[in-house]
Amino acid sequence: MTDLLKKYLFEDRSVRIQAVRLHETWLQAQVNHQHPPAVTRLLGELVAASTLLAANIKFDGSLVLQIQGDGPLALLVVECRSDLSLRATVKVREGQSIPDNGTMQSLLNANGNGRFMVVLDPQRKVPGQQAYQGIVPLEGETVAEALGHYMKASEQLDTQLWLAADEQHAAGLLVQRLPDHGGTTQGDAAESWSRATHLAATLQPAELLATDTDTLIHRLYWEEPLMAFEPHAVRWFCPCTRERVSSMLRSLGQAEVESILAEQGRVEVSCDFCGKPYEFDKVDCAGLFAPNSPMPEQDPPT
Repeated sequence: MTDLLKKYLFEDRSVRIQAVRLHETWLQAQVNHQHPPAVTRLLGELVAASTLLAANIKFDGSLVLQIQGDGPLALLVVECRSDLSLRATVKVREGQSIPDNGTMQSLLNANGNGRFMVVLDPQRKVPGQQAYQGIVPLEGETVAEALGHYMKASEQLDTQLWLAADEQHAAGLLVQRLPDHGGTTQGDAAESWSRATHLAATLQPAELLATDTDTLIHRLYWEEPLMAFEPHAVRWFCPCTRERVSSMLRSLGQAEVESILAEQGRVEVSCDFCGKPYEFDKVDCAGLFAPNSPMPEQDPPT
């Protein structure tokens, strides 16, 4: 079954609602990884959030949500492209244990130096153009609260998110107040916003995870004549290939690769995002540096 993001609009066009419940996409993200429950929860919430936000902006490129931490977790990163294909990775500090009840603050902001970063990276940059990057301190107890602080600091539209994740699902609900386009009084728009957020606030994480989107939206907003839009498919995508990993090894240089071979008997590389393993034996490595081997790619994957 295809994972879908669904969009709705209040009849007075003053409030936008988006909801996503990922299953297949989220399972693919975890195929080659075995994260502790606390990491699964945090990364899944960030995955759901990236999907909701990427679908909410008119932008041809990638939205990257990154939490940089000073605790047991060093990094959480999710990249969601404008076609809602995404990939994600997490880095745990070596030797650090992750308690099942770990929170965003205890795992990523233990010493108060955590940062929340949002990057908008255009697909086709003009000469001299740089990706937009916004950074704020890591505030709040949850990913949803951290995003709320970022949105407030960057003077975005009033936006609230509800996020949840476990091993099977990553889900989220976004409620956003839209600018007045005429036809709706300020008082009516304020009332719609209050009603929309009040109803969403009754949502529990377990309900968000267990309930399909159509049922959830009907349960929350059955009294509202919502306008529904064409849903958007969400999928996992990682561009790593053996050829690209080969190019990365060539960029290390023959001496470095031969040193790894001498020590380990083979070279093993796993993609940081999908976790897919790649193995190169002595014959493979010799072929990397043969006279007719391809030149290294300019931008090999991590």
